[in-house]
Amino acid sequence: MRTGTGAITHLRDLRFTAPAEYARTLRKAHEATISGNPDPSISPGLIKSWQRSLALGIDPDQHRPVHRHDVSEARSLSAGHRLAAVMPALSQLLADESSAGRHLLIVTDRLGEVLWRVGSRQALRLADSLEFVEGADWSESGVGTNAISEALVTGAPAQLFSAEHLVRTHHDWACTAAPIRDPFTDEVVGVLDVSGPFESVTPDSLRMVRCGVRLAEELLKSAGAPAAREQIGGTHTGGVRSTLMLRLLGDAPSAELDGGARLPLTLRRAEILALLASRSQGWSADELAYRLHGEDGAATAIRTEMHRIRGILGNVVEPNPYRFSSAVHVVTDASVVAGHLREGRVAQALGAYPAKLLNRSVNLSIELMRDELNEAVGASVRSSGDAQLIMQWCASDMGASDTEGAAAIASLIGPGDPRFELVRARMERVDRELQS
Repeated sequence: MRTGTGAITHLRDLRFTAPAEYARTLRKAHEATISGNPDPSISPGLIKSWQRSLALGIDPDQHRPVHRHDVSEARSLSAGHRLAAVMPALSQLLADESSAGRHLLIVTDRLGEVLWRVGSRQALRLADSLEFVEGADWSESGVGTNAISEALVTGAPAQLFSAEHLVRTHHDWACTAAPIRDPFTDEVVGVLDVSGPFESVTPDSLRMVRCGVRLAEELLKSAGAPAAREQIGGTHTGGVRSTLMLRLLGDAPSAELDGGARLPLTLRRAEILALLASRSQGWSADELAYRLHGEDGAATAIRTEMHRIRGILGNVVEPNPYRFSSAVHVVTDASVVAGHLREGRVAQALGAYPAKLLNRSVNLSIELMRDELNEAVGASVRSSGDAQLIMQWCASDMGASDTEGAAAIASLIGPGDPRFELVRARMERVDRELQS
């Protein structure tokens, strides 16, 4: 008889009575299964998870987690997350920050990004060696099969011991996790996890994690339903609106809903969202298909992408025509730049413009939007008469080929000025690269 966590019944008892022996058994099972000979010690559910992870490019030998944000950014995000209000109670219930503490309390967002870690210095150092830190993606696609990923995939508590993890560097650990759900919508808002060396797991670990989840959900219930979620869900019942931030400048587009985790976007979805943001009256499926795919475009492809966008962001887009919901305030980093230009804040516009719009896109509509914004920034900078600002522009990738800007610098500071020589040398290099 198998358990729900990957081991057969007579072996599972060894987790707590002889953990080292059990770990050795699982490591042999891991090697056999990875080699193509599934071992009954590894459940079919875990094997499927391993297969999905391998297909996503996870390397059992040397993988390190994807980092969605650096540690400082993740800590800033956590301060505004709904679960921030429950962390003091969870820490008091489950954390052990004493010098002898061996396990970590981990809380992630709904996608598996680590937002909080609480534990002793010893436990934190061990976690650092695995990059088990704030901002790391502990989902299946981020680091392979683990208790957090299993909780996200199955929607149920999970406990993984040693070599039940896909990645070998995790085989010295045991992890127990369960999803935390919004008490009003039943949607997963995060995952609670307790992790540590496999010798630290006890028969009470799973029970304590479940208790922590119940506590968190009761505290969320006491805090009341967030107004933003009421708006996105469908009926617009008041003046509160959600804010959707689209980051479209550069080559790594993403979205953030109400200051939550940054959600990566595929280039095609980013192109669709950029077009939606460019026209308030919306687009028909046929119009978008033509804009994105030309004469060969099909409305069904657009409907499929819209379904996927809603799966990531919720009901932020209304159909017939496709446009952003009135319950959502949409801001793009490109619109922030344009807003500064309209108000004459040229320095602020340049500071908010780190890269061109959707650099990797070769779609004509996006290219026109990209060129329009780039030229607007360049023209505003040149007309400012501020030599330092123009130099900053010409030294950037966006203004590297702006010969008018270089001429403006020459007229303001003189061609013999070392600062001008730096700009001229950069422009000559760009010209050589374009001609090669």
